[in-house]
Amino acid sequence: MSTLRRHVAATTLAALTAVALVGCSSTTEAAPSPAASETPDFTGQTLITYNSPESFANFGALLAQFASENSVTAPSDTKNSGQALAALVAEKAAPLADAVYLGIAFGPKAVEAEVTEAYKPEGFENIPDNLKDPEGRWFAVHTGAIAFICNDDALGDLECPTRWADLLKPQYKGMVAYLDPSQAAIGYSVAAAANLALGGTIDDSTPGLEYLAQLKANGAITPAQTATAKVVQGEIPILIDADFNGYPAKYNENAPLTINIPAEGSLQVPYIVGLVAGGPNPELGKAWLDYLLSEQGQATLAEGFVRPISGEVPAELAKKVAKDADFERAVVVDYAALAAAQADFVAAYQVAMG
Repeated sequence: MSTLRRHVAATTLAALTAVALVGCSSTTEAAPSPAASETPDFTGQTLITYNSPESFANFGALLAQFASENSVTAPSDTKNSGQALAALVAEKAAPLADAVYLGIAFGPKAVEAEVTEAYKPEGFENIPDNLKDPEGRWFAVHTGAIAFICNDDALGDLECPTRWADLLKPQYKGMVAYLDPSQAAIGYSVAAAANLALGGTIDDSTPGLEYLAQLKANGAITPAQTATAKVVQGEIPILIDADFNGYPAKYNENAPLTINIPAEGSLQVPYIVGLVAGGPNPELGKAWLDYLLSEQGQATLAEGFVRPISGEVPAELAKKVAKDADFERAVVVDYAALAAAQADFVAAYQVAMG
């Protein structure tokens, strides 16, 4: 049973599967949900949620489902986390968005910028403490794990590595890539995962920096932008990235990929949502967040090969993604502390890499 699942299983079965309801209080204390007859009529409204690309985490299906059930329009949005936060800050005096979806490192930044407000949908209480703001100004809806994504054809007779130590072996020289931690959030997550797995802490990155220096000496490259397409094409035989970036290519594009969570340990990569402070359609924004934590919303997210925050992976998908025993090696940390340590790590990383 996964770490998240153990947290969730501590509650009753009724609390395990959050039901999509609207109209909960936007204060820090969750208020009783209204009766179904009191559900607001959103017909004709438009939900604006920043950073909701159709091709990621099954957002196309999520938005279409929500729009159909509520008789609203719900367009996708192609901003990334950094662009979404920047837009919220720029529009703070007159917000245009109702909700936002971000990598977890941006959650504390959104709170600091005061661009999200407190809201606790049903099921909020089941989310592990490290995966939510206690006031409800952001909370995780799904997660994943740092993993090795290998192109089996490009590796030839070599097997996809299963350990961080494997990547330092001569036979994998020049075959490994991960995104530059100074340029990409997922690159910083890779570096943090290696550091924690090899004995480091959020405050002590020495083991990770030493390892990454050795990895560079073995020919590792660090592109600045997403490299999933290159591993699919075989240009990069081994990419260290989030597992959910490999599964869609493996199962939807029939790419010859193997995806392994390293044996020494890894890091979970959660994504969060928040209600935009002063957004134009606050009740619609709340309904969207309710939906994402509902049983239906969580199942639809899972179809995008991400691990729902409820921990309940549908049986047919459980056969394709990492087993619970493997996923348990990916730890949950204090992501606010991890984000706070990023600037110092990047400075040290640039020195270590020359």
